[in-house]
Amino acid sequence: MNPPDHDEFRTALRSLMMPADTNHQGTVFGGVILSSIDQAGYLEARRHGLHRWVTASMDGVQFLAPVFTGDVVSFQTRTVGTGTSSVSVEVLVEAERYATGDLVEVTRARLAMVSVNAAGKAIPFDAPPTQGDAS
Repeated sequence: MNPPDHDEFRTALRSLMMPADTNHQGTVFGGVILSSIDQAGYLEARRHGLHRWVTASMDGVQFLAPVFTGDVVSFQTRTVGTGTSSVSVEVLVEAERYATGDLVEVTRARLAMVSVNAAGKAIPFDAPPTQGDAS
């Protein structure tokens, strides 16, 4: 597999992995990575409209390599598709290894993010901003 063209991705989050993030085997919990993937997906979707965004699905999550305490993890995002109220986001997760500084691709995922109003009803993402609306 060829590495992706990083110019197409943008950094959404960076995080230092701490001992509290690890399981009994000394690697970072997959759930910690999934939570940050969800946040990164939101940040990418928000670029398309200042709305409430919800995660409709997280597909094709691939854990490719472990993440360790002390690694700095970068969550890179790009929009790969749009609908009327949805944005499809690809997330590439890379770990900068604590001990060596090597950069390793550790996880990949695709999310479908949907813009919604205060009632949770899907709205067109290109509508005027609704962030902060009570309705």
